[in-house]
Amino acid sequence: MKRWCDIQERAHSEVRRKLNSWGVYGDEVENIVADLISLNYLNEERFARAFARGKSRIKSWGWKKIEMELKAKGVSNYSIKAAFEEIDREEYLDQLFSLVRKRSSLIKASNPYEKQQKLLKFLVSKGYSYEDANLAIEEVL
Repeated sequence: MKRWCDIQERAHSEVRRKLNSWGVYGDEVENIVADLISLNYLNEERFARAFARGKSRIKSWGWKKIEMELKAKGVSNYSIKAAFEEIDREEYLDQLFSLVRKRSSLIKASNPYEKQQKLLKFLVSKGYSYEDANLAIEEVL
C-alpha cells in the first residue's frame, strides 16, 4: 500500500476501496489508513491541492467540477478550500479564454446565438461558472 501511495497522491476513500478490492475489511482497513496517515503517505489536504492543480492545469477543469469531484472522493470542506488556493484566478481566466478561443473555431452553428449556447454548455460541463463562461464568451466573440 505504501508503494501504491508513493506513485501519486491518493484520497482516503481510494485507499479504502483498494484495500477492499484486496480482501481487507473493517478495522484492519482503518488501522492501515491510520498508519499511512501517521507515516505521511496519506494527507487529505495535500491530495486535494495536487488534484485541483492537476485538473485545472492539465484537464482545464473549472472550480465547480473540481469541487464536485473532491466531494465525491470524500474530501473535507476545509481541504477543498485549501485546494482552491492552488488555482490562481488570473491563470484560471486565461485558461478559460484560451478554451473559448479553441472551442469556438471547432463549433459549427447556423447563427451566433446557437454557437454561444453550445460554447456555454461546453464550458459549464467543464465546471466553469455560468457567469465566468458567459463573460469569456462575450469577450472572445
